[in-house]
Amino acid sequence: MEAWRPGGGLWLLSGREVTSGLDQGGSSEMDPYYRFNDLNYRWISLDNWTYSKEFKIPFDISKWQKVNLIFEGVDTVTKVLLNDVTIGETDNMFKRYSFDVTNVVRDVNSIELRFQSPVLYAAQQSKAHTRYEVPPDCPPLVQKGECHVNFIRKEQCSFGWDWGPSFPTQGIWKDVRVEAYNLCQLNYFTFSPIYDARAQEWNLEIESSFDVVSSKPVYGHVMVALPKLQTQQTQGIELQPGERVVELFVKINKNISVETWWPHGHGNQTGYNMTILFELDGGLSIEKSAKVYFRTVELIEEPIKGSPGLSFYFKINGLPIFLKGSNWIPADSFQDRVTSDLLRLLLQSAVDANMNTLRVWGGGVYEQDEFYELCDELGIMVWQDFMFACALYPAGQGFLDSVRAEVAYQARRLKSHPSIITWSGNNENEAALMMNWYGIHISDLPTYINDYVTLYVKNIREIVLTADKTRPFITSSPTNGAESVAEGWVSHNPYDKHFGDVHFYDYISDCWNWKIFPKARFVSEYGYQSWPSFSTLEKISSEEDWSCGSRFSLHRQHHADGNTEMLLQAGLHFKLPQSKDPLRSFKDTIYLTQVMQAQCVKTQTEFYRRSRSQVVHGEGHTMGALYWQLNDIWQAPSWASLEYGGKWKMLHYFARHFFAPLLPVGFENQDVFFIYGVSDLRSECNVTLTVRLHAWSSLEPLCSRRTRRLVMKAGKATLLYKEPVPRLLKTCGTCTRQRCVVSFHLSAAGQLLSPTNYHFLSSLKEAVGLHKAHITAVISQRGDTFVFDLETSAVAPFVWLDVGNIPGRFSDNGFLMTGKTRTVLFYPWKPTSKSELERSFQVTSLTDIY
Repeated sequence: MEAWRPGGGLWLLSGREVTSGLDQGGSSEMDPYYRFNDLNYRWISLDNWTYSKEFKIPFDISKWQKVNLIFEGVDTVTKVLLNDVTIGETDNMFKRYSFDVTNVVRDVNSIELRFQSPVLYAAQQSKAHTRYEVPPDCPPLVQKGECHVNFIRKEQCSFGWDWGPSFPTQGIWKDVRVEAYNLCQLNYFTFSPIYDARAQEWNLEIESSFDVVSSKPVYGHVMVALPKLQTQQTQGIELQPGERVVELFVKINKNISVETWWPHGHGNQTGYNMTILFELDGGLSIEKSAKVYFRTVELIEEPIKGSPGLSFYFKINGLPIFLKGSNWIPADSFQDRVTSDLLRLLLQSAVDANMNTLRVWGGGVYEQDEFYELCDELGIMVWQDFMFACALYPAGQGFLDSVRAEVAYQARRLKSHPSIITWSGNNENEAALMMNWYGIHISDLPTYINDYVTLYVKNIREIVLTADKTRPFITSSPTNGAESVAEGWVSHNPYDKHFGDVHFYDYISDCWNWKIFPKARFVSEYGYQSWPSFSTLEKISSEEDWSCGSRFSLHRQHHADGNTEMLLQAGLHFKLPQSKDPLRSFKDTIYLTQVMQAQCVKTQTEFYRRSRSQVVHGEGHTMGALYWQLNDIWQAPSWASLEYGGKWKMLHYFARHFFAPLLPVGFENQDVFFIYGVSDLRSECNVTLTVRLHAWSSLEPLCSRRTRRLVMKAGKATLLYKEPVPRLLKTCGTCTRQRCVVSFHLSAAGQLLSPTNYHFLSSLKEAVGLHKAHITAVISQRGDTFVFDLETSAVAPFVWLDVGNIPGRFSDNGFLMTGKTRTVLFYPWKPTSKSELERSFQVTSLTDIY
């Protein structure tokens, strides 16, 4: 077999006159993300474009029986011509296309891909669907997007979203190659590790697909080897002409102990090298290798004592695991800018924040292979949506055929990854339908329900469960799970807290009040917006943009009233920025929105974590918290904790604490202060709880108390401390709610076991004794790490260390500084120096914005 890639070098692009302004030039004014370029470049997506190229095949094609031209990914609607002959068409970004060009290919070739505007194509498809509307037609005006995205199998957010721009791209977004072969060709191979609980042994199911071009059967044998497991199996095979699938069943040596794959924080991510060798007639030898991981996953939906409804949690290798993490969106509007380095940076940042799960959201793309390989390596569980989001979809045969091919290909491609623990049919479409987001008349509802069941149940679910029997499939998120199934696949209330997962957003109520949050089984979306840092915005804006009321600030906000909502929420507990200087006020607002976001998501996440062992008034047993959202697609206000490019917001530093494996959580109820100890550990541990009261006016704690040794049960939330607030304050001299703050931590044998957490006894805008803090830093270098020795003149809430555009992260940030000194480490992502850090360093705490 010969394989060659014509995709390198220059493709000629023809359409309307276009310059090379789509280079990834960082701060260049030609960059698509610069200022208002999402609007300035809108014309590109409304035009048709042709990609053309001449290429020479570097081998003698006459020696080969079959030649295929393969596109791993085309975005999206094209007619493909080779040597002026139409060889096929594409209409799905998420499929692999293979065209037989045996009778068309020459030594020297010309290829053309004639792309149709995705915006115009989607509009045409919508117009052609004459029997009834398939809403929504268009996104809200604030999103500045394009219409009818549900009629094209393309990245749904590329037409615009409430956190991202509209860039309906056209192009060849994955690899292109020519393959030539005689006798037969291996199209793909995939596999699933299966655990036989009765026999207590592991097996491998391997599926290999061949294209046999020989006119006679091809004979041979296949050998599968996993050396570290001392497993080797050989068997004969016979391949009849045509498309043929070979299924192998490999028993893993029972005498060797198999180490299972575990999520981050629960064990190792052990994998085993496997080779598969096909030796066939004519001396044809085909060898493939892969990494095999062994793990089981179960979605447990069963009755809970003292509660109506059903549980909703995941067991990995038989162990119930609380899913801690966030939601992943595309890391760029232009997928070629999502490099290996960027993927590793973002995913490592998730692990560094003690996350064990990411939900790949259904309005983006099925991520590249490297994303899932990194998740396997890092122990990140993946909740994998299929790419349908916030819309109803057509169910005509042509659309279904395209989706079926897409789903079969993606399930085949991804199912070998242990990181993927569940498939989900769509994002929020059950809720959109049954909560009637689009004002469907009640008499028309059966039609839309039928389309919903046809698409997600009779097609997507059927294909997935045929291809993959090793992990669960749920039809939507949110969903009531088994209850939705029982109600005919759509529930009358998809947000029922007694079943499945929920999404929850409330920007108006006070986020410090934990009682507003749903005590649900699993919360797979929740969050608050903030602005990214000034250093991130500065690259794609100009000086006139740097104010809260600028045209740029309004343009970049794609969530209705988002800028107002951020300040309203912040104003509940903090004084808003006071500066008359627009730039100073803008920077202070950026800082305060990050403080608000971090504190809101902290309060909410801690509520979910301490609810894992509780059932109160029939609600609780929460076993998952995935906030919205991990990463950004561009530089704009959003719900993300990682800015575009990977810089950590304050929320991400907070996540490192509130997702810690051992965490004390404090809260009040009816004037009583409680502290729960939350453990993700697999064994119980003995701890001591230390509770301190600090006056805002003093760098020395006013009083401190330590409990006796307490037992924290494995995988539980345990009540450790309970005291009425008036009594707590009375035992500590002059403390009042306004004058003092509580801190608390877990330790054993003098060693800190948890982050130091805190609880505010009043809003900080009512704090008494809080002085302006003068904070200095002495920077030194220790190997590849830099040490920041901080000293403060006063207690300082939300201390924010910033080194501008120098890539890296701190060991902690956004912290409450209650002592005179503190040491923080800086981990650079690229080489830097002490002098460069000193030039860039800025520190802000809460009183600096007053």
